[in-house]
Amino acid sequence: MIIGLSKMLKDNYGIEIKNYDLYDEAFTHASYANEHPKEHLKYYERIEFLGDAVMQLCVSEYLFKRYPNLPEGKLSRLRAAMVCEDSFSKFAKECHFDEYIRLGKGEEKADARNRPSLLCDIFEAFMGALYLDLGKDVVVSFITKVVFPKLDMGWFDHLLDHKTELQEFLQQDGDCKIEYKSVAEEGPDNAKKYTMAVYADGKKIGQGTGTSKKNAEQQAAYAALKAVRGN
Repeated sequence: MIIGLSKMLKDNYGIEIKNYDLYDEAFTHASYANEHPKEHLKYYERIEFLGDAVMQLCVSEYLFKRYPNLPEGKLSRLRAAMVCEDSFSKFAKECHFDEYIRLGKGEEKADARNRPSLLCDIFEAFMGALYLDLGKDVVVSFITKVVFPKLDMGWFDHLLDHKTELQEFLQQDGDCKIEYKSVAEEGPDNAKKYTMAVYADGKKIGQGTGTSKKNAEQQAAYAALKAVRGN
């Protein structure tokens, strides 16, 4: 299984594993280790502990730099939504990590391979293995491809109301007419991309693209905020 994982990581993410033992540990469930006592296998729980801390740090650093004007409370809520079981289990599925977990027969029959809590644990364990094997820069490169784009895709828009923030900023010294206009719609119906522009008193101040018009408006507002604030 680890040979298959190694090939997938190289082909999809440009990652070349050095220490295979770390990934054996990260993708081994206790049930599998218990069924193979003579192999003296380690399983994922200890390395998962490290991976959780690595993700907390990397996501915190990214959010701190990306949103320089977001208050601590909102940063914390956003990080909590990104670094949680629901998000990590989806990332694990997206990366096909479920295919490489070594499970005992009972857990396999119980469909543990698709259990969100286990997928979350395996994702964290993988991050711990990646950190120990190749260092923080490779971890950041990986999550820049897998995790951070979800912000632009609208996964966490319910926590980031850039439109309201832009309105409050522009109208702090008086009335300002803010309008959002459609620029383009591209792609097939099942994967359509929308581009919206935002105007302040008739002047275009930002543009954004998303998987829905609402998400595109949020991205346009975010671009506008960066432009008007000069950051």
